[in-house]
Amino acid sequence: MSSTASASAQQLPAVQRYFEVSLFLLVSTGIMAVVLTGKLDPISLVIPPIALVYKGFRIWRGRGPEISARVATWLVLAYFLFFPLDLWIFSRRISTGAPNPALYAALLAAIHLMLFATLVRLYSARTNRDFAFLAVLAFTCMLSSAILTVETGFLVTLAIFLALAVSTFVALEIRRSAAGAVSPPFEPGSPMARQLNRALGLTSALVAVSALLIGGVLFFLIPRFTAGYLSALNLQPNLMTGFGDDITIGEIGKIQQSSAVVMRIHVEGDPGHADDVHWRGVVLTNFDGKRWFTPAHDQIVISPDSEGQYRFARLPLPVGDFYPLRYTVMMEPVATDAVFVAPRPEMLRGRFGNESERAGASRNHGYLLVDKTGSLSNPFHNDIKVRYEGMSLLPLIPPAQLRKSSTTYPDPIRDMYLQVPQLDPRIKQLAEKIAENSHNEYDRAANIERYLKTHYGYTLDLTGRKTDDPLAYFLFEKRSGNCEYFAAAMAVMLRDLGIPARYVGGFLPGEYNDLGGDYIVRASDAHAWVEAYFPGYGWITFDPTPPGAGKRSGMFARLALYWDWFQFAWDEWVINYDFVHQTNLAQNVQKTSKDWGERALRYYHDKQRDAIRLLLALDHRTEASPFFLPGVLVFLIALLIYLRGRPLISYLIARWRVRARRGGNLTASLAALEYREMLRLLEKRGWKKAPSQTALEFASAIPAVDFSAPVAQLTELYQSARFGNHAAPVEQMSSLLRAIRESLRSPRK
Repeated sequence: MSSTASASAQQLPAVQRYFEVSLFLLVSTGIMAVVLTGKLDPISLVIPPIALVYKGFRIWRGRGPEISARVATWLVLAYFLFFPLDLWIFSRRISTGAPNPALYAALLAAIHLMLFATLVRLYSARTNRDFAFLAVLAFTCMLSSAILTVETGFLVTLAIFLALAVSTFVALEIRRSAAGAVSPPFEPGSPMARQLNRALGLTSALVAVSALLIGGVLFFLIPRFTAGYLSALNLQPNLMTGFGDDITIGEIGKIQQSSAVVMRIHVEGDPGHADDVHWRGVVLTNFDGKRWFTPAHDQIVISPDSEGQYRFARLPLPVGDFYPLRYTVMMEPVATDAVFVAPRPEMLRGRFGNESERAGASRNHGYLLVDKTGSLSNPFHNDIKVRYEGMSLLPLIPPAQLRKSSTTYPDPIRDMYLQVPQLDPRIKQLAEKIAENSHNEYDRAANIERYLKTHYGYTLDLTGRKTDDPLAYFLFEKRSGNCEYFAAAMAVMLRDLGIPARYVGGFLPGEYNDLGGDYIVRASDAHAWVEAYFPGYGWITFDPTPPGAGKRSGMFARLALYWDWFQFAWDEWVINYDFVHQTNLAQNVQKTSKDWGERALRYYHDKQRDAIRLLLALDHRTEASPFFLPGVLVFLIALLIYLRGRPLISYLIARWRVRARRGGNLTASLAALEYREMLRLLEKRGWKKAPSQTALEFASAIPAVDFSAPVAQLTELYQSARFGNHAAPVEQMSSLLRAIRESLRSPRK
């Protein structure tokens, strides 16, 4: 069977084989882009990948279409009969709990139809028309993915889809054009086929990368205005309990078992100032023994000012008792009304209004609600990504000052924050025992905090027997629990001692990512703590929960930080990119280019000054050195030798030989040397020997002057010594050369 399949696969031309694989990968990328959004029902998440795996195996084995065109048409028509049932019953059930159930049901039913049609066409495609329609369906899948999600994973699938789209349509055109060609097609596996595959793959990758780069440049350059385009269609936010007006002990423990990212927080300046910040979400006042809640009351509406800022009135603190913390929060869709801020918020700026309402009015920033505890809430719900900036005044009050705080509390504080239900009397006795040696309210609170941290264990295993008094069970029997039990126990014990206290729910700082400069706050960082009131200073944070498990480490944790940095940059500069970002980007580019220019100019001037100082120092040293003049002489000689090279050396050696042999006979080499010297002297006076002239022709061409006779005689001696090998005295030729030199030095006549 395998040999038959292999033979069948080899019968396909190389272009056809390449096209089938490329088209299959294109369709698979489109379908998986929809599946990987995680917004579909379980059936739609499982069946398409299985169908793709089976079809891929069939293509690898060289098998043809599995469904005929007639059957495929009837299947699609039959699904149209099923579509109303899916829209009104199945998809409507799945969409229960979504912000817009009707819209989500319609979109989900349409995606079901699209996935079904794509898979049916994938299993039945035979003609070029079928293949083109299948590619269009794959593009429709990518559009559906863009509607369902704006996460960074979509960018990855989009890049792959672009490369495969170029590859598929190029191969389709080559396949169509080669249909009537006379030359035989390339066989799969042949050198030409492999070369064609590499060329198509490289071309597709380059075109896709170029398209992404050009699109990115246009994205950042074209003026941006927030118009709510498809942003309201984040249809299934992760619901997060534990941050409402009514919290039963144990609810936050369910959240803490998830590692999903809830927020990313960027802090201006030193990020270390936010290491211990507790990001407050809700503040609850009353406790009935099992749950914390805040009774119904009127809330204050706060609207943004002309600059889009929400400002809050807070108890003023003396200068030096607070630190101004500026931060930016990128909050994921968590379907809660709570707005998480650092303690003592002074200002917020962001778009908290409903996105669909914002589409018609780009300047509508919505409004916020503030209750009597100071908790902030977004009436439009955080069911989409929300970005906001804030400034808080973090208290930096020394314990010595808090120890001197008054114990006279305002009546509204006493009435609201000293309520205690009927509980096990041992709880109050334990509180009094812990604080018996304390002399002020701050020490009482600090000792209770320290006692709970050191005498009880932290666990997310909240199983155990059911009881009507969970605090007594936690303190005297199980002696371990999560943050809710610690916070509730401390708040109750402080109230038993007459210290106003309240239960606060929010998040710990999370994990700092040094790559992106932001804090990653996960659902597992959900936390509860206590705030105690000190007259003149307001609410001070106490956290009685012992530390839990340490942060992750290792190579995979580091890779996760890189991915998180990419997601943070994607959210900041793509999803939330608007005209303000564009202005800031232009200003940053201008400032950066100016800084680079100034730095380059400073570097040039610094190096210029260094070079001048070096030259001056070298000049002083050389002038004071006894080797300066000899060194200069040696340098000039070396330079002369370098410029004239071997001819100068040969000339000096020859002149030395002439001088050394004044008493001997003339040789051919010495005669040639003297003759060349004569030619040099004559050339200075304007008589230059042409290459075509012989020695005798040149001598006869010189007119009758004082030195014409010595020239003729020296030429005859040169000819005789060079070619006749007749001996002659060296001194005779040297005397003729001196006569010529002296005649040439005399004034011209």
